[in-house]
Amino acid sequence: RAVEERKKAKEKDELREREKKVEKMTRAEREAEWRDTLAALRGEKKAEEVPADHAGEAETQKAAEGTHDTAADAVQSADKGEKSSTEPVASSSVEKKEKAHDAEEKSAFFVSGFGSAGLRYLENNMPAGSTFLPLGTVSANTPLPTRYDAALVGGQPVGVAIVYGDFSIGATGTVTAVDGKKVLAFGHSFMHKGNVNYFMTDANVVGTIAGQSNGVKIANIGSVIGRINQDRETGVAGILGTFPTAVPIRIHVKDDVLGTEETFGAQIAYDEDFLPVLSGSIAYAAMSRVSDSLGSNTARIRFAIRTNAVDSGVFERRNMYYSAADVGQVAVTELLQAMNMIVTNPQEESDILDLDVDVELTGGRQTAVLVSAVPDKLVVKPGDTVTFKTKIRPYRKPEETLSIPYRVPKAQPAGTLNLDIRGGGFVPVNPLALLAQAGLEIPDDEEKFKSTAEKLDDLAAQGQNNEIIIAPGAAPAPSSEKEMKKRMRAAAKASARAAEREEPKRVTLLGDPKKKDEREKFYAPYVIENVIHATLKVEE
Repeated sequence: RAVEERKKAKEKDELREREKKVEKMTRAEREAEWRDTLAALRGEKKAEEVPADHAGEAETQKAAEGTHDTAADAVQSADKGEKSSTEPVASSSVEKKEKAHDAEEKSAFFVSGFGSAGLRYLENNMPAGSTFLPLGTVSANTPLPTRYDAALVGGQPVGVAIVYGDFSIGATGTVTAVDGKKVLAFGHSFMHKGNVNYFMTDANVVGTIAGQSNGVKIANIGSVIGRINQDRETGVAGILGTFPTAVPIRIHVKDDVLGTEETFGAQIAYDEDFLPVLSGSIAYAAMSRVSDSLGSNTARIRFAIRTNAVDSGVFERRNMYYSAADVGQVAVTELLQAMNMIVTNPQEESDILDLDVDVELTGGRQTAVLVSAVPDKLVVKPGDTVTFKTKIRPYRKPEETLSIPYRVPKAQPAGTLNLDIRGGGFVPVNPLALLAQAGLEIPDDEEKFKSTAEKLDDLAAQGQNNEIIIAPGAAPAPSSEKEMKKRMRAAAKASARAAEREEPKRVTLLGDPKKKDEREKFYAPYVIENVIHATLKVEE
């Protein structure tokens, strides 16, 4: 019994010493312990989950064990002559932890609704250093109403969410203080972004993980109860009963092979830094939940963004994709591109009212290659219509023949007209390169002066992967100075002909948005994978 009492007294002394050390710990040292705790959450370190009412005892025991191990290590190091005093040891420890602080993870998020593939996509596309821990939260099967009259007191759990619904991303913490409707919580930053616009939710604690200096509560976010508007070094703050600006997203996914389809919904807090990647991540996660395999698959996608960034009020885009690796990641690229254009509008802040996405997964490889394109006449005049008998060879299917009309541009100069017959996904030769080959002066780059609406119009006008496009192509490089001069004369005639049809102040050779007759589109049920070439002789 006396031995036990001495042992307990020794443990108390060690615990008091440990508590003094904890009080003197730097920020870097405390954050290092938080990283250890997060590692335990991910399963990288062993940690025992204890009930909330016994968390204090577990922390005390951990602290005592940590003190004992530290003391033993110090004695062993002294015996080996590794350190001459305790000061270098402490200094080295601080330096190591300071280095760890430099590479610290920006934030830890609890997520739900994301499968393993969706979680990997989220980790790869969110800011480097973000940690995502899958936990159960709200879903369409268990809807939770918004609470307009919620109340909080100090010590209660509270949540912060940037996505809420069938897919959720957020974090939980503890209320520090409440002043009427104003709430201060966490005691540390969430993402350290200053003025923010996030969901404040209630939370349900399901367990704790003990740490040497502090424990972590494991909790699920619940109903939306307010808005978080401050994310500072010392904590987050918000107001109960007011709610953040959010972008509703609806995703409908249909898998023709499995015969299944499902519709998902979520609310994304409006944050220009995260809105594009979060919308793409949610669309991809929805695909991965409905389909059991996105590899060697074909997808048709349509998305519509209601926004004031375009005059019509709605930006809509359709396309078709095939990928042997993961068609889902490829299918959301244009969605990410369009959302990024809108939120980074340099002219003004653009509103996004909602986002609607429809995806159809057809399974297998729905691709084809162009075999040949034979015109019904080889000699034409400007403005004539030529019909190309185009053969395509679908993947592991018999050849098919398509009749595609093409209208020769009215301003086309006499001579050889080089045409590209290509899939819409193939980027044609830049018109500026055609001017350079003809020996003409290249105009200034106007891309950086385009408005967001013009950039979105360009994206909408881009060819789709399942389109067959016939358009003027690049001519072979001139083989002699005589040929170059000939091309320059032909281009000058074309310019004069265009000047007769256009306003005097608006004369362009190439890249004119009004010249819609320079290319023809034909929709096919396959992703077109190549480009072929044809030539016509144009007479005056």
